[in-house]
Amino acid sequence: MTFKKLTGLILIAALSLSLFSCKSSNDAPEAEEAKGATWRYAHEEFEGDVQDVYAHKFKEYIEQHSNHTLQIFRFGELGESDDIMEQTQAGILNFVNQSPGFTGSLIPEAQIFFIPYLMPTGDEDVIRFFRTSVAINEMFSELYAEQGLELLSMYPEGEMVVTADSPVRSPEDFRGKNIRTMTNPLLAETYRAFGATPTPLPWGEVYGALQTNIIQGQENPIFWIQSGGLYEVSPNLTFTGHGWFTTALMANQNFFNGLSEEDQQLIRNAAAYAFDYITEYIPGLGDAMLEKILEAKKDVTVTRLTAEERQVFRERAGQVEKRFIEMTGERGQKLLDQFKKDLEKVMAGEV
Repeated sequence: MTFKKLTGLILIAALSLSLFSCKSSNDAPEAEEAKGATWRYAHEEFEGDVQDVYAHKFKEYIEQHSNHTLQIFRFGELGESDDIMEQTQAGILNFVNQSPGFTGSLIPEAQIFFIPYLMPTGDEDVIRFFRTSVAINEMFSELYAEQGLELLSMYPEGEMVVTADSPVRSPEDFRGKNIRTMTNPLLAETYRAFGATPTPLPWGEVYGALQTNIIQGQENPIFWIQSGGLYEVSPNLTFTGHGWFTTALMANQNFFNGLSEEDQQLIRNAAAYAFDYITEYIPGLGDAMLEKILEAKKDVTVTRLTAEERQVFRERAGQVEKRFIEMTGERGQKLLDQFKKDLEKVMAGEV
C-alpha cells in the first residue's frame, strides 16, 4: 500500500467519524442550519485544473451566501475516481465531481459522450450545446437519481487530444499501440475501432506506464496533459477532433433531499454560478496550455488531422454508436436521438 493511499484511508476514516458525530449530535436541525454546516466536495483533478477552478467558484458562492463552509479534496487525497464516488454514495462526501468516463460503469447512458465525432469541435458551439441541451439538462437527472445521485451540473472541460510514442495520422498508425483508457467500455470500443489496443488504467499509473512503455499513448484535454506532465513521456500530440472531455457535479441524494428548500436552491445557484464562470474560462485554455508544453519541451510534435484524415476515423464511429445502443437499449436510443436533435439546433444557429 502506497503512502498516498494510506493517507487517503486515514482521511476517509476521519471524515466518517466526523459524519457519525454530526449525526449523533443533540442539536436541533434549526440550530445546525443557523451556525452552518461543513460540506465535503471531492474532484478528480490537480490544483488549478478545470475541476478545481469550478470547485472553488462553487465554494465561493456557498460561503458568500450562507453560513456553510465547503471543504475541497483534490485528486489522490481520498483515493482515485472510483473511491470518491463510493464515498459520495455512502454519504461520507456530500458532493463529487466526476467524468462520465468513470460514472459510465454506474450509468451506462453517460457513456454517450464517448461516441466519437458526435460533438462539435468549436468551444462556443460546445458551450451553447451544454447550456441548451434537453438531453443534458432534463434527461440525465433521472438516470443519476437511480444511483442515489442528485445531478447538479454537466460541463465541458476541453477537446480530447491523443498523445503517443510516435505521431498518429491514421488507424494504421494506431496499430500495435496500447492506448490507456478510463475504465469505460465504450471508450475502449472507440480505440478498438480506431485500430489501437485499449488498456484501462487508473490515472495514478498512467505516467509510469508511458515512461516504461507498458502503454504507448493516452488521451486527455490539453490542460491535463500539461499539468500532469504527460508530454514529458508521451511527446507526440494529435488533435483528432473526435470528442470533448465532459464532467458532472453530483450530490449525495439523501443529503440533498434532507436539506431545506433554501439550501437546495443555494446549491443549485452555486452550481449555475460555477458553470457560468467555467464556460468563460475554457475558451483559449487549450491554446495557452499547448504554448506552455512547447516552451517546456522542444521535441514535442503537434499533429492536426486534415478533414480527409478525420473522415477515415469518422467512418469507424458507427460501430461505436451501435455498441452504445446494444449496451443501453431503448433508453440509450432515446437519449441519443435527443442528443442529436439538440446538436442540430446548435449547429443551425437556432439556440
